[in-house]
Amino acid sequence: MKRLLFPSSLWVCLVLLLCLGQSAHAQSLPDFTDLVEEAAPGVVNISTSRTVQRGGSSFDRFGGQEIPEIFRHFFGDSFPAPPGGGPGRSEERQSLGSGFIISEDGYVLTNAHVVQNADEILVRLNDRRELNAELIGSDPQTDVALLKVDAEGLPTLELGDSDALRVGEWVAAIGSPFGFDHSVTAGIVSAINRTLPRDAYVPFIQTDVAINPGNSGGPLFNLDGEVIGINSQIFTRSGGFMGVSFAIPINVAMDVADQLREDGRVNRGWLGVMIQPVSRDLAESFGMEEAEGALIADLDPEGPAAKGGLQAGDVILEVNGEAVDRSSSLPRLIGRVAPGDEVDLRLMRNGEELSEAIELGSWPDTAGQPTASRSDSQVRLGVSVAELDQATREQLDLQGGVVVREVEPDSVGARAGLRAGDILVSIDHRSLSSPEELRRIVEELPTDRAIPLRLYRDGRSLFVALRFE
Repeated sequence: MKRLLFPSSLWVCLVLLLCLGQSAHAQSLPDFTDLVEEAAPGVVNISTSRTVQRGGSSFDRFGGQEIPEIFRHFFGDSFPAPPGGGPGRSEERQSLGSGFIISEDGYVLTNAHVVQNADEILVRLNDRRELNAELIGSDPQTDVALLKVDAEGLPTLELGDSDALRVGEWVAAIGSPFGFDHSVTAGIVSAINRTLPRDAYVPFIQTDVAINPGNSGGPLFNLDGEVIGINSQIFTRSGGFMGVSFAIPINVAMDVADQLREDGRVNRGWLGVMIQPVSRDLAESFGMEEAEGALIADLDPEGPAAKGGLQAGDVILEVNGEAVDRSSSLPRLIGRVAPGDEVDLRLMRNGEELSEAIELGSWPDTAGQPTASRSDSQVRLGVSVAELDQATREQLDLQGGVVVREVEPDSVGARAGLRAGDILVSIDHRSLSSPEELRRIVEELPTDRAIPLRLYRDGRSLFVALRFE
């Protein structure tokens, strides 16, 4: 058998080419080492504690062992107390999150859900100092909270421009997943301007950066070491990271932080309309070429829209020159305008385009937050609801009920066939009188059977079946 012999010089050339190829590949990947070294001092760990009342149950006899914490992650404080507890027993609960310093005099940004209902907030710095923090204010609608610690000369992070972010660029996160301080993960921007079912006011940044419990509230960096987002939540079917995470754009977060620092609360513009998506069939019926915009299904008679001449059936296409590509975009565009300011609306009415200037009002509830349209029932049911007006109650001879404002695609409500404009009368044979009552009942519903829901549609009563998976 003949053997082919390669000259030694050829072997050297092949090795050199392989090394050069590996070097070129390595150079094409981002290097986060300098970024992490410079930014790490401005990232903090946040721990909170609060006292909750526990009740006894059959789960108290959980094999003589303490219930694993992972179950509390899913069931929250409604999960039965550990062994030895009795009715009325109080227990201290603790949680972990992340945050970052935005001013040398001690202002810290994090997520609102990280510090929600906390009795005590402790901020641990990179140099291992632990400082008690004061909650300046939080905004559940954007999930942003502003804290203050009593310190001077703290290391701060440089803030970037999230509006300049591009899909596909590299980003990195620093946080405390599962309590492991200053863990670094990296990935790319998967999408921008994502609207999530429960967060109509935030155009989220979607990334594939690994985010886990404890990362919440931590910074998301671009390659220049600038903060361009606050890591907020993940999409998961397992409870852990599955490659889809979401961050609040820093431009949105800082607008909220400035208001919290100034007033302790956030003021948003209020239009006073009930909206629904524009389907292809509706678009055709309105003489529109594309299914876009937000359809006004109803108006608050005392709201700015009604006083400004808007009508049910109008389709809002633009707000201050920015397109309303879908109905879920409207609350965000309106919400970032201050009460008392005018917005220029382009809309479709009876097949004709019109322009209207409307002076926005403030949300009518005292907290400045739209509780009717942002009911927690949306978490499980996938609908936003509002109080049923007295005239409709009298017309249908109803004692109570709530009206559906919007149904999220592929939600429990959507799969059951609910539509915007439906009037929900009872759920699981329990009457409904307010959005708050719906929220409370939905939180208690079981997942092992179909749930009957009675509603009125077009003046007729019917039942649909809900199934929570």
